[in-house]
Amino acid sequence: MMAERSPDGAVRAVVTGLGVISAVGVGMQENWRRLLAGEGGVERISHFDATPFASQVAAEVRGFDPQNYMERKEARRMDRFAQFAVAAARDALAWAQFAITPANAERVGVIVGSAMGGMGALEEAYAALHERGPGRVSPFFVPMMLADLAAGQIAILLGAKGPSWAPVSACATGAHAIGEAAAIIRRGDADVILAGGSEAPITPAVVAGYASMGALSTRNDDPHHASRPFDHERDGFVLGEGAGIMLLERADHALARGAPILAEVAGYGASTDAHHIVEPAPGGAGAERAMCLALRSAGLEPAVVGYLNAHGTSTPTNDRLETAAIKAVFGAQAAHLEISSTKGATGHTLGAGGAIEAAYAVLALHTCVLPPTINYCTPDPACDLDYIPNVARDVRALDAVMSTSLGFGGHNASLVFTPPRETCW
Repeated sequence: MMAERSPDGAVRAVVTGLGVISAVGVGMQENWRRLLAGEGGVERISHFDATPFASQVAAEVRGFDPQNYMERKEARRMDRFAQFAVAAARDALAWAQFAITPANAERVGVIVGSAMGGMGALEEAYAALHERGPGRVSPFFVPMMLADLAAGQIAILLGAKGPSWAPVSACATGAHAIGEAAAIIRRGDADVILAGGSEAPITPAVVAGYASMGALSTRNDDPHHASRPFDHERDGFVLGEGAGIMLLERADHALARGAPILAEVAGYGASTDAHHIVEPAPGGAGAERAMCLALRSAGLEPAVVGYLNAHGTSTPTNDRLETAAIKAVFGAQAAHLEISSTKGATGHTLGAGGAIEAAYAVLALHTCVLPPTINYCTPDPACDLDYIPNVARDVRALDAVMSTSLGFGGHNASLVFTPPRETCW
């Protein structure tokens, strides 16, 4: 079968499976149910004693048993971030009703990144070195720590032998992975790719480091309301953990096997602020460029986008500058654009965030239900758009949705998804 192409002649990449693990739930269905119900996953930290820390809250994944997805021996040789990635990848494959076999393995890729990699393994190895000596450092320490081992473990355990690598672009990692995976499919180097991000950053050193920057919420007495994107009373983000994996396919490949097509990856844009190591560019100029590039690659005007899953970290600066960027891209239409940040529920999952949020955007497109921005109570004059406060919203059919991610170092990525074409239903 000839590869199905878009009007500009490019091979089309579509979404046929989703896997998400977050503080809102283990599995996509639980995530979506709780997200639409306005439930959040932020609690006091239980992974370690956070009493001495300035920030004592996080969005931890609860009820996750890696042995539901892999053998005990395999799980023991992985950091938590890689366990999440393997689990979400298996869920995405199950959703897509796709099996990797010796016959197709060389055409199946894995593009899964992480902003921080195995920080838990790193901290455990450092403690063993200094408390018990070099002979007590685990021989599995290095492969547990490396950021590319989420992709590596997925490929090894599932047998994928196509293009495989790990983007690292801080909080834009997951979005970059999906955009680059779609590009690989379009140029013909793979038929199917598992793409996304994974993160397990709730460790003492990471929490201490972000807290010392003043980036984290210190609403320790009220964890459920600590992450409050675009709200006037926001005081910092809440660290979260989890993974988001999409199964992307060449459109004709998906059609030939009768796959459940959820959306098309219609547009992808990436830019760099070249401004500051952690602060977005003035006016959100870098985010603006990424969104414009995504729309241009999709061949769409801004007014076609009906929903935007925003980066929305719950930090004073990010939310203000992101709002400015949205206004610059959408103009007068920005006042009518429906926007939400799901980080109020999931916390900020760093390298996994762009993929988790892209999955939510795809389900919003597919179900015509928009997830809310929870904990939005006090409007901020500098953030004066429609952020779908607190209650999910039913809408008519959407022509396009967007998901945008911004990362430390000035990395920006934006994705546009459109409904599957008539031949895909």
